[in-house]
Amino acid sequence: MSMNEIYQTVPILETERLILRKLVMADAIDMFRYASEPAVSRFMPWGVHKTIEDTKEFLAFILKAYEQQKKLTWAIELKATGQMIGTIDYVNWLPKRFKAEIAYTLSHEYWGQGLMREAADGLLAFGFDQMGLNKVEAPIMLDNVQSRRLAEKLGMQQEGIARDHMVIKGEFVDLAMYTILKREYKGAQTENF
Repeated sequence: MSMNEIYQTVPILETERLILRKLVMADAIDMFRYASEPAVSRFMPWGVHKTIEDTKEFLAFILKAYEQQKKLTWAIELKATGQMIGTIDYVNWLPKRFKAEIAYTLSHEYWGQGLMREAADGLLAFGFDQMGLNKVEAPIMLDNVQSRRLAEKLGMQQEGIARDHMVIKGEFVDLAMYTILKREYKGAQTENF
């Protein structure tokens, strides 16, 4: 797929239990449910959503970025219920350098069920097979043990620590830099994409 096609459509991806799709304003209630949880926002650059209006503003930002072809954010929807339970993104996609960063958020209610691994595996397969990626990076806060474990389960390796790499909630933080190369990836089969 071309870069323009990917940005214009944010293609629907399907895994065993999940549908990855574009966000819509109707996702506000589901998103607020998890974005208002301090445990979920702890390692995110954004703060806890205090009202549904915070969530609607956040969604409006993403929807506008879709129009400008600047955002590759997928809603993570449970097939069984249709509930949107998180998001997964390719941020900083650099097609000429054949790389992107992966980022993700999941409702606390669904932690420990392998759902984020399933979503990330699906997105990695799409990135390597359809976006022409050779390398996917995941910068993760040092004390975000769950996310670091997930990166390792996906076959990612820690390349090092980027010191004062990002500002999160007003403070510079060090990030563990995890990566995986296309030749190392052994994840999902892509017949569903």
